[in-house]
Amino acid sequence: MDSLLTVSSLSQFYGQSRTLWDVDLSLAAGEALSLIGRNGVGKTTLLSCLMGLVPASAGSVRFGGVDLMALPPEARAPLGIGYVPQGRMIFPLLTVEENLRVGLSARRGSKEGVFERVFELFPVLESMLARRGGDLSGGQQQQLAIGRALVLEPKLLILDEPTEGIQPSIVKEIGEVIRRLVRELGMTVLVVEQKLPFVRRVCDRFSIMDKGRIVAAGGMGELSDDLVRSYLSV
Repeated sequence: MDSLLTVSSLSQFYGQSRTLWDVDLSLAAGEALSLIGRNGVGKTTLLSCLMGLVPASAGSVRFGGVDLMALPPEARAPLGIGYVPQGRMIFPLLTVEENLRVGLSARRGSKEGVFERVFELFPVLESMLARRGGDLSGGQQQQLAIGRALVLEPKLLILDEPTEGIQPSIVKEIGEVIRRLVRELGMTVLVVEQKLPFVRRVCDRFSIMDKGRIVAAGGMGELSDDLVRSYLSV
């Protein structure tokens, strides 16, 4: 399959501290990849570099043949990249409908029928359109954050810790939605996640980060107990 996202030799520094070391990563169109590793190894920093929220110090990021490093952050979502940051970052004082409309601002092309597709995946959002985002449960807020990214109809969906602090029933629902997006819509998904059962169920491949480097990668069936003990166990 053709590569949709290609990260090559990406490095990043905070002053004298180096957070990313020559990271290579690629995602083919229509696959789900999980980026896993202990806390503090650089996973969120890598996602922030992809979105332009943190400047990379060296290397390249190409999306669909476009050099993302040459673009400002606000130009990346309109290319077809949906981003759900850690902590969800919804607007608590805006209603569910207003939060979803914020996502429309970066959308190119027709907006017709976009909300209906989100409501098909997350029916609870349709019943809560007039409620403020801050009044929703953690799981409902995560569904809203994903829905806001999906109104773009992105080619690539990036999720940072989507199961954090969420009840098991909604974790299962989010996993099923991700598989539907990949299987039925051919969407490409990059997930940073700590919960290995979720990762094994949802993703096709994995890459493990440790101390700012990619130290192992492969198909999900290759995520061995030895790798888990070496790089993921606390």
